Amino acid sequence: MRTSHYMALILTVAGTVAGIAVPSFAQEPVVAAADAEALFTSPDPRLHANKQVAYRIVRDLLEANHWDKADQYLTERYIQHNPNAASGRAGVVRYFTEILKRQPGPIPDKMKTPVAFVTAEGDLVTVGYVRQMQDPKDSSRTYTTTWYDTWRFVDGKADEHWDPAVRN
Repeated sequence: MRTSHYMALILTVAGTVAGIAVPSFAQEPVVAAADAEALFTSPDPRLHANKQVAYRIVRDLLEANHWDKADQYLTERYIQHNPNAASGRAGVVRYFTEILKRQPGPIPDKMKTPVAFVTAEGDLVTVGYVRQMQDPKDSSRTYTTTWYDTWRFVDGKADEHWDPAVRN
């Protein structure tokens, strides 16, 4: 731990114990990987296949809005843990096409979404994205944080999904 972070921790704990509000130090910015496509590969054939489908979900569905291709990447039963979209492939397609009214555009050669990391273990793939937010205390400033999507894969398609979304 860096000295400045250590001191901030001590001051925060001491202030909290004393009942004093102590401002915290700013976090390190979340940075996109220089080569996001490389993160969607693995020497393990099963993990590689799942990462490649996750890549296409991000690029083809989430970026280019080609929800007409959802049957290539999502199972029919697609369990959805995002509280804003219904479960089932039809439910998530409806969410993006009818509720959010996303229109298809060209599928890019490379994804444009800033990806910080991709992890895969067993049948799960998690994609962590750089998310830039407006500072609620100072509207002239922004900060970065992380958004994520995690998918469980069954027979080469995403069958279950998690993200940190809250109800709109």
